Amino acid sequence: MTLTIASHIRYNFPEPTDFLLQIEPAIIPEQRVSGWFSCTPTEHFSRVAAQDGIGERIWLRHQGEFEARYNAEVEVNRLLTPIDTLAAVPTHLLPGETVQYLMDSRYCPADRFQSFVGAEFGGLEGGALVLAMRDWISSNFTYDQASTSITTALDTFVERRGVCRDYAHVLITFARAAAIPARFASVYAPRVFPQDFHAVAEVFLADPTHGDIDAGAWHMIDATGMAEPAEIAKIGIGRDAADVSFLTSYGYAEFLDKTIEVSSSDG
Repeated sequence: MTLTIASHIRYNFPEPTDFLLQIEPAIIPEQRVSGWFSCTPTEHFSRVAAQDGIGERIWLRHQGEFEARYNAEVEVNRLLTPIDTLAAVPTHLLPGETVQYLMDSRYCPADRFQSFVGAEFGGLEGGALVLAMRDWISSNFTYDQASTSITTALDTFVERRGVCRDYAHVLITFARAAAIPARFASVYAPRVFPQDFHAVAEVFLADPTHGDIDAGAWHMIDATGMAEPAEIAKIGIGRDAADVSFLTSYGYAEFLDKTIEVSSSDG
């Protein structure tokens, strides 16, 4: 699957401001990226590794209007296994790098959901459990632009509505409450409506290519149902949306405009 991506963002910074930008798909084995980035000349520009070494962030410092454009073709070759066939990795055998994705984070208060998850999904394990969580969210939530930058998974659970980031946060929170490592992935995907940066969850379950009980891998799952893993270009990952925002400003930033276009073709 080949994705054609065109993204454009525009901000105004009234004062000299440092900010992080992360809008380029990660160069990782499962996706081949040919991209072109351009932006307004800035006082400072440098690239740094993003969370877990997946993708890059760009440090910038600028005053005044700022514009960035990114165009790319991404060939996605992701190995996929039906989620429902996957076992959970025993908690005590989880690798160290996954442990942070079991814990509460800014938008995902997993500890608050342990009783609910046990009562609602008791008896299920591994991928079957994750799919039941996804289906519960799909059946009980309405896709609606009702959230803000401070909306947590608990807020979304109470309101029963939100956008892709909220759906992902709730699925991540449910999975962590069941002792399954889960993380947030910022992505590009076609057929997302309205077209924008998209968010999905990744859960750490058994790796079917290995026979060892403690072998695991990250598997994508979109709680909104709008995107399939085979046609998703991953930008970056984090504990939740706070770790992988497309722009994080360390000062006042005035949002002016944003356009995202993603189309797909079988290659």
